[in-house]
Amino acid sequence: MNPPDAIDARPTAAAPAAVRRPTRWRSILMFLSVVGPGLITANADNDVGGITTYSLAGAQFGYELLWLLVPVTIALVVTQEMCARMGAVTGKGLADLIRENFGVKVTFWVLVTFVLCDLGNTAAEFAGIASAAPIFHSYLPIFNKYWLTIAGAAFVFLVVTRGTYRVVEKIFLIFCTVYLAYIVSGIMVHPHWHDVAHAMAAPHFTANSAYLLMAVGVIGTTISPWMQFYIQSAIVEKGVKIKDYPYSRIDVISGALFTDIVAFFIIVASAATIFIFNAHAPHGHQIIVNDAGDVAAALAPLAGKYASLLFAVGLLNAALFTASILPLSTAYYVCEAFGFESGVERRFREAPVFYSLYLGLIVIGAGLVLIPGAPLLQIIFYSQVLNGALLPVVLVLMLLLINNKRLMGQYVNGRALNAIAWATVVVVGVLTVISTVQLIFPQLGGGGS
Repeated sequence: MNPPDAIDARPTAAAPAAVRRPTRWRSILMFLSVVGPGLITANADNDVGGITTYSLAGAQFGYELLWLLVPVTIALVVTQEMCARMGAVTGKGLADLIRENFGVKVTFWVLVTFVLCDLGNTAAEFAGIASAAPIFHSYLPIFNKYWLTIAGAAFVFLVVTRGTYRVVEKIFLIFCTVYLAYIVSGIMVHPHWHDVAHAMAAPHFTANSAYLLMAVGVIGTTISPWMQFYIQSAIVEKGVKIKDYPYSRIDVISGALFTDIVAFFIIVASAATIFIFNAHAPHGHQIIVNDAGDVAAALAPLAGKYASLLFAVGLLNAALFTASILPLSTAYYVCEAFGFESGVERRFREAPVFYSLYLGLIVIGAGLVLIPGAPLLQIIFYSQVLNGALLPVVLVLMLLLINNKRLMGQYVNGRALNAIAWATVVVVGVLTVISTVQLIFPQLGGGGS
């Protein structure tokens, strides 16, 4: 007769499966319960300005800048992960932590500047809606830029103010799936995949001002200051705790990868059509593009009306998505910093400042687009300059907070992560200075492309 312990030690075929199955399903359910902030924040950064920048990169330089998406994706993952981790550990938003650790005066001036930046950026999103309007107008005449802009403004306000956080988040995740239109559009133009692979594997760097400015634009449009505030606030409002954070980290990484895959196909679509066409067209017959709406229109004769329509759908989706997220981010960090009630779970009477600020940014942003002769380009220009100047400041504040052991305990950055993060600060800071100087003083830029 066998001893009892020998009998107990004998494994059965059913036991491991019985143990593993709940663990596997629990992991899946835990991931689904925390997914959202990372995916939403990263995709919202593929806004009108981002799509325009990627489109121009492909139209002007072909596939040459595709390689840059690899280090940019790493930088995006690092910056977003730090804010998500701070939110899970502290249960507080980034603006709240900045006020508590650096004082009201620093917080006030940073946020005042941010509000002005975000106002210009919100106007840019509604300008994107207006630029997509001609494509839709050709299918349905009612879709002129005025009605589409007004309808867009009403839509983004009602989406956020009439639902709970869970409902709003599900709508935002639906917005994220529409970005697949760019992947389909990029495939439909039939690019030369051998040339794409060569551009990724063997980077070609050109040391002229046009190439450098476009490279700076690609980097700058991927990592924006408002993103850091929004993702941390979203993590806090969603109630993600540190025990759940490994699943949230997957969300952050997945979001960064997906958004830059979309960016990849936007560049490919423009390069395979507009760049190739212009390279072989007689002088004076090239296609001139100034914004993403021009790219969508140009795709119709070059790649077919469905590729053009898909690109326009993606542009409209991006404009509506970010026009919802960006003012929401502003309302979050202003209310956090100064102690006002905030969050889409609350009703208007519970958080009047939060909703009033959100509504004000939408009304002013959309209104600027509709006013004839409004200096929209100047507003967008100077908001981007201010954003660029503030980004290194925000990254430094984030690094000081994430490495504060009193605040983060054992969840401070490790050496490798700090090395990557500080390198990101230095590179972004230097490129920001270069791009800002060249934008303000274009005569210093030297030769073009």
